[in-house]
Amino acid sequence: MVAFRLVTLASILGALTTSNATELQWEPVPGINTLKATVVPPPSGAPVVSKGDTITVHATGIVKESGKKFWSTKDPGQKAFTYTTGSVIKGWNLGLMGAGVGETRKLDIPAAEGYGARGFPAWGIPPNGGLFFEIEVLSIMGKGGEF
Repeated sequence: MVAFRLVTLASILGALTTSNATELQWEPVPGINTLKATVVPPPSGAPVVSKGDTITVHATGIVKESGKKFWSTKDPGQKAFTYTTGSVIKGWNLGLMGAGVGETRKLDIPAAEGYGARGFPAWGIPPNGGLFFEIEVLSIMGKGGEF
């Protein structure tokens, strides 16, 4: 059962981009259980996400348990997503701190740091559902535009 789960995890992560999930360097986000991995590093000297910033990103979200994509700003008719730190789920909010403009980062967010016991049924996220996100930082208001 454990081996099957690891293969499934790797295949879901790999589905987010063409990069090989086994080559990513996963590390814990300080103070929480979410994991982060850099897919594309930011250019040297890029401004970074910090508390109170307004950020514009491209993002794709997948439910861990089902492998189902529930949202992507890259889908036809969708636009980049702009938010202020603190206004999104905990795993995303803290998992993106320190990310630079031009960086693409993957997040592995446990349910407790996502939508928790209630889930988000309208998006197909079950109660206690874990999430995978791939997030590309496009700009940070007042700190710099697209790279």
